[in-house]
Amino acid sequence: MKEDFRSIEFAPGRTLSVETGRIAKQADGSVVVRMGDTMVLCTAVSAKEPKPGQNFFPLTVDHKESFSAAGRFPGGFMKREGKSNEKEILSSRLIDRVLRPLFPKGYYNDTQVISSVISSDDENDGDVLGAVGASLALHLSDVPFDGPMGEVRVGRINGEYIINPTVTELKESDIDMVVGGTRDSVLMIEGEMDEISEIEMLEAIKVAHASIATLCDFQDELRKELGKEKREFIPAKADESVESEVKNLAEEKMKAVIGIGLGKEEYNAKIKEIKDAVIATLEEQEKDEAFISESKGLLSQIEKDELRNMILTQKRRIDGRSPVDIRDIWTQVGYIPRTHGSSIFTRGETQALVSVTLGTKRDEQNVDTLFDQEAKKFMLHYNFPPYSVGEAGFMRGPGRREIGHGHLAERALRKMMPSFDEFSYVVRVISDITESNGSSSMASVCGGSLALMDAGVPLRKPVAGIAMGMIVGEENTVVLSDIRGEEDFMGDMDFKTAGSVDGITACQMDMKVQGISFEIIEEALEQARVGRLHILERMTESISVARPELSQYAPQFLKMEIDGSDIGAVIGPGGKVIQTLQKETGTEIIIEENDKGKGVITISANDLAKAEEAKKRIKMIVGHLEEGATYKGIVKSIKDFGAFVEVAPGKDGLLHISEIDHKRVEKVSDYLALGDEIDVVLLKVEHGGKLRLSRKALMPRD
Repeated sequence: MKEDFRSIEFAPGRTLSVETGRIAKQADGSVVVRMGDTMVLCTAVSAKEPKPGQNFFPLTVDHKESFSAAGRFPGGFMKREGKSNEKEILSSRLIDRVLRPLFPKGYYNDTQVISSVISSDDENDGDVLGAVGASLALHLSDVPFDGPMGEVRVGRINGEYIINPTVTELKESDIDMVVGGTRDSVLMIEGEMDEISEIEMLEAIKVAHASIATLCDFQDELRKELGKEKREFIPAKADESVESEVKNLAEEKMKAVIGIGLGKEEYNAKIKEIKDAVIATLEEQEKDEAFISESKGLLSQIEKDELRNMILTQKRRIDGRSPVDIRDIWTQVGYIPRTHGSSIFTRGETQALVSVTLGTKRDEQNVDTLFDQEAKKFMLHYNFPPYSVGEAGFMRGPGRREIGHGHLAERALRKMMPSFDEFSYVVRVISDITESNGSSSMASVCGGSLALMDAGVPLRKPVAGIAMGMIVGEENTVVLSDIRGEEDFMGDMDFKTAGSVDGITACQMDMKVQGISFEIIEEALEQARVGRLHILERMTESISVARPELSQYAPQFLKMEIDGSDIGAVIGPGGKVIQTLQKETGTEIIIEENDKGKGVITISANDLAKAEEAKKRIKMIVGHLEEGATYKGIVKSIKDFGAFVEVAPGKDGLLHISEIDHKRVEKVSDYLALGDEIDVVLLKVEHGGKLRLSRKALMPRD
């Protein structure tokens, strides 16, 4: 590859620089892309031949962010990067989802794209730069690739759209959306937004696509000058005799089953019965292994063609619905008794069992990435066990799909969450998919919204989500609401939008074909809006606003403020005072200093009375003792004239012999012993801070 440096201003104030031919020259293609001081090395390698018998495209995309890029050490014990973190996985998916449809059909060679952030200026994120670099590395290489593609982030501040906004600018933006596509079409969308309208979202997509087209033109110019000659690739053609025979055996039977209008289990059983019968017939005819193998692929293609044809010509779907119909919905809240909130959301044959846990500040998740070190106080975890699709499988940690689906649902709900100042709980939502046949991520949004309200979390508005599909024919295109699994697998689009009654809060779109028009996107957005409002209406049948009270099992909070000079007294030498206080009252106490120099104390407990007791004792520690209040004290010393009782760490008061009992007390030790725990009333705080206590004030007069 020839050595060269180029740059382009692809959007107002945004310049992308490209360097080729200097680094990673043994890869099939490699480039370094730069914006500001953020640099990303992108490489592409593809095997010369496919593995024997391989019948799928094994593409791997890895986006890696080294802490050294920002001059930092990784957190944790190991002090080196390990497995991909969540941010890296999500960035890898953003690149993968645009590249994958651009490889020629039938190309089954092992292919790997690696995007490595080698320099970071803390303002320009390397994810979208890595996508452009990955496209260019493939485009300049000899690997078959129907690119180029471009990818940009779009934001909006005060009504003005910004391409590739910086990290600082994104804090002021009401849109954070990544758009990827070719010169002629949009292939991928993902992002979050502050309840924007469908019209505003479409406008943002158009603005982003204009910059994408510029980036694609730039890559084509570099290809003409610096690109390698592409490898010869001729996709294998199906044997016409095999195709003819399999069609005769299966086509009409498939068409009949697809047109009945069946549920998932019954539909799959009947389709399997047809496929098994065809293979058995071919085996009886002693067809060879290659014939049988090709026949299995053709059977799936026949099913796909018949399904698509029925939708395009009859506007009718597998289960008998029209393109705009949404499956039956039922919901329930408060299903799990000991969680702080729970729900079941069922739409057709997709079901999410969702729970909510409320925690203290100590439960927040520490985040350590190149661009984000702020602890997470709201998190949604999505689980997809194998039984949800009737299969047996290994229960390992979450894969890329689970992390991506959970992140989308988390974004949709996060926009409607109260701030931590408004609701001082760390919130964890768990969505366990118990049945799946179409968009379990959007079921997680709906179930999550219900469970949060059941937990008493004051959501600003309920949130729902819906998945849209599309079938593209030669003469027409049909947009589908609430797609099933078969329609997702055999269709041309998966477009998820989530939001409130007033606008969109998150979206995700993936295209399997090129050439979708903005008119079709607009139609899909409007159809999704109508569907989302329908789902929100059904959800209100279970709950529509947050419960006024939290679960009895949720931690109880109290907050108080003290002078900054008193923080040390509450903590004590080596933390002794606060540790003793937490142990004796059964509470959790967190002390932070605010920007005004005051100490903000958060006390949490499973019983409000315990938190009140801790608050009272903290007041005593810092000298905020209330005359007439009752305190639990410990006898520290006994004298002839009375006893000294510690009512708070470091705070002793005199319990005079005359205040021990209503009767005359001759000897203090007849009534009290060292270490006794007694209730006393603070009679008076005298000059110099001396405390006068009474025990008899709490005793009935005989």
